[in-house]
Amino acid sequence: MLFELPYHFLLPLLFLTGLVAGTVDAIAGGGGLISLPMLLGVGVPPQVALGTNKLQGAIGTFVASYGYYRQGLLSLNTIYKGLMWGIFGTILGAVASQVLNSDILRKIIPLLLLAILIYTIFSPKLGSEDRGPKINEFWFYIFFGFFLGLYDGFFGPGTGSLWVFSLTFFLGYNFVKASAYTKVFNLKSSLIATLCFAFGGNIDYTLALCMAMGQLIGGRIGVYFAIKNGARLIRPIFISVVSTTIITLLYKSYGADSFLRFLHTFGLLPAALFFGVPVISMTILYLRQSKRRRQRQEVDPATEVHESI
Repeated sequence: MLFELPYHFLLPLLFLTGLVAGTVDAIAGGGGLISLPMLLGVGVPPQVALGTNKLQGAIGTFVASYGYYRQGLLSLNTIYKGLMWGIFGTILGAVASQVLNSDILRKIIPLLLLAILIYTIFSPKLGSEDRGPKINEFWFYIFFGFFLGLYDGFFGPGTGSLWVFSLTFFLGYNFVKASAYTKVFNLKSSLIATLCFAFGGNIDYTLALCMAMGQLIGGRIGVYFAIKNGARLIRPIFISVVSTTIITLLYKSYGADSFLRFLHTFGLLPAALFFGVPVISMTILYLRQSKRRRQRQEVDPATEVHESI
C-alpha cells in the first residue's frame, strides 16, 4: 500500500470515507468522487479500487433508494419504465465500450456538463418545486432512459448529474424527487458493474464492507437532510458535484497542460464553486433556520399570554 497504513487505522478511515461519500451521494450524487480517490490514495490497485468502490457505492445507493421509497417519493411504475430502457442501454453501452473509442465522449461530456452547470446557476427556480413536464414521460424514458443507460455503460462519469438535470428540466421534478429517481437508475448500473468486477476478482471485500458500513449510515443521513431541506441543500451540492466532475474529466481528457490553461482562462471558478457555493449556502441555510427559531420563540410567549387572557 502507498502509505503502508495499519488496518486499525485504515479501516476507520475508510469507514468515515464511506460515511461522508454516502451522505453526499444520497443528497445529490457524486459520492464516488470522494471514495474512489481515497481507495487509490491508500494504495489499492486501480482495477481493485474501481471494483471495491462500485460494491460499497451500490450498497449506499440501495440504502438511499429505499429511504426515498419509504418516504413515498418513488413510483414503482415510473421506476419500471426507467429501469427497463436503462438496463437495455447499459448492456449495449458496455458491449460497445469493448470495440469503440471513448476519446470523443471524454472531450464532449465536460462541455455538456459545463452548459448544465451554467444553466443551473442562472436558473435559481430550477428544481425548487414540481413543474409541468416539457415532454411525455413515456417518451422521456424511451429516449433518456436508453441513451443515459448507453452512456453509463459505455463511459459513465457524470451520469448521475445528467439524470438529475434531465428529470428536473424535462419532467419538471423538484430536486428531491429527481435525486430519488436518480439513485434507483444509478443502482442498476452499479449492480451490473459490481457483478463484472466480482467475476474478474477485482474487489477487496474487506475494504468494501468497511466502507459499506459507513454508506449504510451516510445514506440514511443524506436522505433525511435532502427531504428536510429540499432544493436549498441539494442545489449547491449538485453544483459542487458537477463542478468537480468537470474538473476531473478535463484533467483526464485534455491533460495537465490543457487543464492548467483552462484554469488560467476561466480563473479558479470551478474550484470556487466547489468549495465556496456549499459553504455559503449551508451558512445561509443555518442563519435562516436560526432566525426562524428565534421568531418562533418570540411568538410563543405572546401566544401563551393571549390564550391565558
